[in-house]
Amino acid sequence: MITRQQHGNVTWINTESPTREEVRELIEEFGIDPLIADELTAPSLRSKVDSRAEYFYTVLNFPALITGKNAVAGRALELDFIVGKHWIITTRYSSIDPLHRFSTAFEVDTVLNKHNMGENAGFVFFYMISDIYKYLSDELAHAGVRLDSVEEQIFDGFEREMVQELSFVSRDLLNYSEALANHGSVLRSLEAPAVALFGYEYARYLRRIVGDYELLSATVSNHRESLVELRRTNDSLLSTKQNEIMKLFTILAFVTFPLTLFSSLFGMNTKITPIIGMPNDFWIIVGSMVLVTICFFIFFKYKRWL
Repeated sequence: MITRQQHGNVTWINTESPTREEVRELIEEFGIDPLIADELTAPSLRSKVDSRAEYFYTVLNFPALITGKNAVAGRALELDFIVGKHWIITTRYSSIDPLHRFSTAFEVDTVLNKHNMGENAGFVFFYMISDIYKYLSDELAHAGVRLDSVEEQIFDGFEREMVQELSFVSRDLLNYSEALANHGSVLRSLEAPAVALFGYEYARYLRRIVGDYELLSATVSNHRESLVELRRTNDSLLSTKQNEIMKLFTILAFVTFPLTLFSSLFGMNTKITPIIGMPNDFWIIVGSMVLVTICFFIFFKYKRWL
């Protein structure tokens, strides 16, 4: 599917899983190298950069979204760009919320005039990437809120319930880290062909994108470090709670052992059993059992096991 939008002298062609016939039309209209155009028919396995005299081509993988109607956990979302002087082609293979939001903004003249996107396609590329990074930054803020909530739950005594939630947050942050891993090198590789196409001044726009990426990457790293510490704390509290439970059961076993022994000894069917038959024999036996139990508790307290 191909949609086309125009602003000033800049044309944006947005494609989703284009067919070979649609790609052939783009080759004929914009003079795209068939080797590059062939990359648009299916998702690529990795990020890449290629360039020609009249345009440059790059593939960026973005992390699956944590929230929103198009959230797809655990799968990277690929976005291909072919950027010429006054045209830009984007290709995606699934719905991407921030790109849809940018498409809406692209149609609004007031927003476009404010950002001055119409000078050349390089500015459209710049604002598009910046907008996606801002969207991802907002998503990471949501992950930070989840971590804060997990921290509160851990110290409120819900360590067992937080094991699964920590795993979910870890999966999302790992997805972010893997998808964004190559962005820095790819964006830096774009500087030479982009400057050749749009002039030396355009280099600072690419550096701003790199700065946005580095801030996003640092946020992911900070969240992952916080996650590691929270997981260690949660595991430690779980282990401590389990040890306390095991200690309690062990103490109960030691306390009930002499009681069981007493009741077994005096319950034997023998001809002569001490105390049995004496006045108040029941209370003597019960009192002895209580006295032994108290002695055990005093001993446990002395050893600080209780």
